[in-house]
Amino acid sequence: MNKANQIDATRWLALSSMIGLIVLGLAWEMWLSPIRPGGSLLALKVLPLCLPLAGVLKNRMYTYRWVSLLVWLYFTEGAVRAWSDRPPGNYLAMIEVLLCLLLFAACALHVRIRLKHAAADNAALHAL
Repeated sequence: MNKANQIDATRWLALSSMIGLIVLGLAWEMWLSPIRPGGSLLALKVLPLCLPLAGVLKNRMYTYRWVSLLVWLYFTEGAVRAWSDRPPGNYLAMIEVLLCLLLFAACALHVRIRLKHAAADNAALHAL
């Protein structure tokens, strides 16, 4: 797989897992297993995930770096609720944990691939 394909694959994995977390968070807190009947304000937890969407779509390296840190807040929530909630909430929490792990892996790989190829490109320029 060449550089462009690797970057695109990690970008789309990051984007799809981020959108998955947003959809899951809204559906979970509004309809599937809300804390209060009829939904709760806990659905607002997905707002911080909406901010980096534009940066991921524009392929900004800085966005991938800070999303890889932000995602651990959602991972922590999912891990706690997976052990403390009752079905179906604990199953939804397990899905949240899985999406968080996918998002982190995609962001970390994306940054690593881009830095590796940037270093190689820089070395090739200095060799001339």
